[in-house]
Amino acid sequence: MEESGLQANLKNDIYRWVKTKKKEQNQFDAFFRKAQVNWDRRIHKSLNSMCNELGITLAKLRNTQEKEEIMTKWNELSNFEVDIHKYRPVYAPKDFLEVLLNLKGPVTKTNCEKQEWEFIHIPLRVKNVSDLRNIYTELTRGDKILGIHLSASNPQAYLSLEAERIALAEKVLQKNYAPIAQEYLKKGCPRCMRAKIWALILGSENKQHNVEYFRQLKEHVLQFDLMIDKLIIKDITLTASNDDQYFVFEDDLYQMMLCFSRDSEILKMMPGQPAFMQVLLKGNKNTVDNNMVFPPSGVIPFHGFTMYAAPFCYLFENPVELYFSFRQFYLRYWHRLHRLCTSPQGIVSLCLQYERMLQCYEPILWHHFKSCHIHPLRVVIKWIMRAFSGHLPLEQLLNLWDLVLAYDSLEIIPLLAVSIVIFRKENLLRVHNLQGVEAVLADLSSISVIPLLQMALIKEE
Repeated sequence: MEESGLQANLKNDIYRWVKTKKKEQNQFDAFFRKAQVNWDRRIHKSLNSMCNELGITLAKLRNTQEKEEIMTKWNELSNFEVDIHKYRPVYAPKDFLEVLLNLKGPVTKTNCEKQEWEFIHIPLRVKNVSDLRNIYTELTRGDKILGIHLSASNPQAYLSLEAERIALAEKVLQKNYAPIAQEYLKKGCPRCMRAKIWALILGSENKQHNVEYFRQLKEHVLQFDLMIDKLIIKDITLTASNDDQYFVFEDDLYQMMLCFSRDSEILKMMPGQPAFMQVLLKGNKNTVDNNMVFPPSGVIPFHGFTMYAAPFCYLFENPVELYFSFRQFYLRYWHRLHRLCTSPQGIVSLCLQYERMLQCYEPILWHHFKSCHIHPLRVVIKWIMRAFSGHLPLEQLLNLWDLVLAYDSLEIIPLLAVSIVIFRKENLLRVHNLQGVEAVLADLSSISVIPLLQMALIKEE
């Protein structure tokens, strides 16, 4: 069994299954479930209103001509002409922020000022810097990590470290054991090895059953015209198509995101199953066979949703590996960034963590924001909600996502957010309105992720 590789495959399958099943119980789960249900209802109401306004239906069968056109243009879907100018994103990060800021916590506080300025009325425990130092020990110790030693003054040292990491990566891949690959990522991953290491951890290798399942998703795209298709195309047009780093992957993103919207397994596998609608296919009798779940995946994209997927296009050429790598990342991590829950990895806890660290370690900056009537979350919500995709340079973003996978945690994201804000403290104290703050924080092209995180975590002597 060991010689044939079955033992390693079995261990990896168990490891990945445990990752998807872990769930911490919290006494406030019911409160957040209700809040999410109410938010889902608002989203569905907005979708239905848009359909009524435009005179369209949520779902219908494609006609033969349209089906054949999509089939012909499958590898160049950017040439498939769809009128999307009347469609608008259902919501954006700033809209979701309003939902977060208006959460009425399960424990009532009488101090209105505190309720206005922080989530103190939401009694979730989040990690402080001391807790994070105990988790991110390699960063805290100041270990040699690929991604920090890129100094042009000593390129030979970097090349030597990179060669060492490549050799070690090859040994890790030979072992074919996901937990070892996860541990390996903690000290950085060379570009040439990242796709293989990620695929091993995520279980997104190009397996036959994945190939067949992807073919079925494609067939669903060809067969059904969903209103959500236009939202996906609109989002790609507004984001990746206008981004210098990602516009070349426009066709790949159309394939991936349209298939993602049809993936009913996502709805089944996601913790705290999202709300969904049962819709009747246009022009058909109201029977069980003519009703479908909308959207099949249960995921309604917000403005910028595409940016969860775009960076994967740099890593994977094979569309099946590309799709399943993104899908696994979404199921493990990204769904928590736009859904209300009590998880320490959820958006509420991550925002709470950011707020408390900023208030604790930079009270001057905190009070500056307060005196200017700028909620501190307003300046970073896009970073946190998109896991910095579309904001950081690509290689820096992938270094950050390496850490998310390595430590199996999103808590590094608010830590980076607060580190950047503190790093630009001097300029932030010179501006006194939201537009000025956004201008100071708009360009992150000079940010180096690993050094900044090490500075935040290394203890002062």
